[in-house]
Amino acid sequence: MVTPPPLDLVTGAFSYSGSHIARRLLDAGHRVRTLSFHPDRRHPLHDSVEALAYRFDDRDELARSLEGVGTLYNTYWVRFDHGQTSFEQAIERSNSLFAAAHRAGVARIVHLSITNPSIDSPLPYFRGKALVERALGEAGVPHSIVRPTLIFGGENEVLLNNIAWILRRMPVFTVPGDGAYPVQPVHVEDLARICTEAALAETNVVVDAAGPETISFGELVALIRRTTGARALVVNVPAWIMRLGARALSLLVRDVVLTAEEIEGLMAGLLVSHAPALGHIRLTRWLEDAGASIGRRYANELRRHFA
Repeated sequence: MVTPPPLDLVTGAFSYSGSHIARRLLDAGHRVRTLSFHPDRRHPLHDSVEALAYRFDDRDELARSLEGVGTLYNTYWVRFDHGQTSFEQAIERSNSLFAAAHRAGVARIVHLSITNPSIDSPLPYFRGKALVERALGEAGVPHSIVRPTLIFGGENEVLLNNIAWILRRMPVFTVPGDGAYPVQPVHVEDLARICTEAALAETNVVVDAAGPETISFGELVALIRRTTGARALVVNVPAWIMRLGARALSLLVRDVVLTAEEIEGLMAGLLVSHAPALGHIRLTRWLEDAGASIGRRYANELRRHFA
C-alpha cells in the first residue's frame, strides 16, 4: 500500500504569510488544506489547496475540518478592530481552533505570533497575541510558536509597499518621533522556512523570526526613499501629529493605514528580536532588486480582508 503524502492545514493559505507557508509545503510534496473566510476567492494556489470555510459557529464542523491533519499552521489573527471583527473575537476564535485541533488529533500546531508579546502590554495587538500564546500552551497539543518581527517581501507585502507608495505619491512623509527606534525586518520566505522547520521540533518551542539586519525606522524610510527614487520630504513629527496624519490618509485611501497602537509599538522598539537572527535574506539587498516596483500600487487591507 502506498502511503499518502502528509496532510497539513494552513489557515489563510490564500493570504500573505499563509500562502508562502503553503507553497513551501506543496513544494515539499505535502498535501495542503486551508481554512478561509473566502474559500472560493481566486488565488494562484487555489487549484493546489483544498479550501474549506472557517466554521467558528459550529465546533463539530471546525473539528471535522482538521481531521487527518498532521500539522496545523495557524496564521489567523486580526490587525485592528473593524466592525464586528475585534481582538477579543480573534482570541476567542483562536481558542476554538486550538480546541478543535486537540479534538481532531492534530499532532502539532505551529502558531504565528509577534515578537515581544506581553499580557501586561497596553497595546491590544501585543496583549492579544500573548493571551493566544497562553491559550495554546493550555490546549494540550504539542506546539511551536514563531514570533516574526516586521515581515517584508512577496507579492502581497503591505507595510513597506505602502511606505514606498506614500513616498512616491505624497510631497511629505512624516516619521513619528526621532525615528531612531529599531526594526529588524524578516523576509516572508525566511518566515515560511522558519515555520516549517519549527514543525519538526520534538518539544514545545518558541522561536523568533527575525532578519539579519537591524536598522532604525528612520534609516528604513530613507533607504526606501533612495531605492525608489522618491522625492518626498521626510519630516520628523510628534507621535500625535503622526496619528492625525495617518487618520487623514486613511480617509483618503479608504483603509486603515496605521493605527495609534501600531505607532506606539513601533516607537517602543517591539519589532526586534533579542535572539540570534534566523532569517538570511537581507532587506537592503532585497530593496536593491525591488526598488523599481515596490509602492507602484497601494495595498488596501480593508479591501483585501473585508470586501
